[in-house]
Amino acid sequence: MKMKKLVLNVAVSVLFGAALASVPVARADDTVTMNGFMNTSLFSQSQTFLFGNGQNAELPTSSNSQSFSGVDSRNTRVWWDITGPQFNDGWSSKAHLEADFFGGFNGTGPYSTSQETPRLRQAMFTITTPGGGSSVTIGQQWDLMFPIYSVPVSLTHIAFPLGFGTGMIGWRYPGVVWSTNLTDAQASSQWRLDLGAFTGDWNGPGASGSNTNYESAGNVGLRPQIEGRLYFKSGDLTTYGALHFSHQDLTGVSGTAPTPVASSISSWGATIGVAWHPGPFSLVGAVYDGKGIGQLFGSMAQFGDISTKGAFVQGGYKFTPNWAGYLTYATDRPNNDDVITWMGAGSDGRLKGQQEAFDIIYTTGPFGVGFEYMHASNETTTTGVDRTTLTGNQASVSAIFHF
Repeated sequence: MKMKKLVLNVAVSVLFGAALASVPVARADDTVTMNGFMNTSLFSQSQTFLFGNGQNAELPTSSNSQSFSGVDSRNTRVWWDITGPQFNDGWSSKAHLEADFFGGFNGTGPYSTSQETPRLRQAMFTITTPGGGSSVTIGQQWDLMFPIYSVPVSLTHIAFPLGFGTGMIGWRYPGVVWSTNLTDAQASSQWRLDLGAFTGDWNGPGASGSNTNYESAGNVGLRPQIEGRLYFKSGDLTTYGALHFSHQDLTGVSGTAPTPVASSISSWGATIGVAWHPGPFSLVGAVYDGKGIGQLFGSMAQFGDISTKGAFVQGGYKFTPNWAGYLTYATDRPNNDDVITWMGAGSDGRLKGQQEAFDIIYTTGPFGVGFEYMHASNETTTTGVDRTTLTGNQASVSAIFHF
């Protein structure tokens, strides 16, 4: 749906249900496009999960059988793409604003599960050079380690994809990314280089550390997260590789937080991903290696100087233009000695995570419906000596409508 001279607060009020002050588009020839989808899942689980239950379930968190079910609509998402006119001899600009409803539930009473809180996902604008050879994107966006080109297909796990924190890493951060094409726009194979700097991030540190007010260990000393990515596309094949480096001062912004294990951490990470879609077949996946990348959901979202390796892969086949099936496998294998060393200082004792899923999906036009069965396991320790394997299953039926 395209609308010229769109009053921005009208679109926002569609999402948030609030009457806001009128903020008109600055130029009469700007174009604002609003898109999104409505998504609802009926799920049944045998266990409680990290990072929540329903549409954000990834890893089992309890050894007790806790069979329960529910209906979840938090995947519902809306976004606005704003395209401005060319300026300064061919330079152009565009912007993207995106939100969903994973911001938590409003309150804790009996009605809170039907009062989902909106969450800002992305808010960024891009300035592109004449001819489109290079661009700069500023604002909250996916970091370069996130496998944006090879996310597994699912109608239940959308905001929290299959394998997220269990073989898939990356997150959204405010920052700046410079991109430049390394090949001519008409070439059959395309190469692109992306370089990014994002706000620092970490878990804490200390009781006084406030992650909601830029007082985490990653924000000390004006040290951003630095990343680079090389992208290649030829026909049905897309591949990419990315690197990450950051530094965290665990004494915190105040410099007084206790540091029982180490006073600072230097984090690094590397990932390689692929997306291949020959005919009715599809194959997506990525592998990664790194150390101290809990802020990127590495080591199953555990924080510390923890080495980790992980991977995910999904294979799919379209039986007809409307019906398709997918098999997904993901695993995260942190160094167990590192996990135990950092227990109580950022580690929760998760030693190995694994997830398998099967999806069958029907789509026609803007509508889709899918069945998913997911099994996940999580090997844990509470003392450093004991070992417990947690397992959990989730079956779900989801429906989606794109607009």
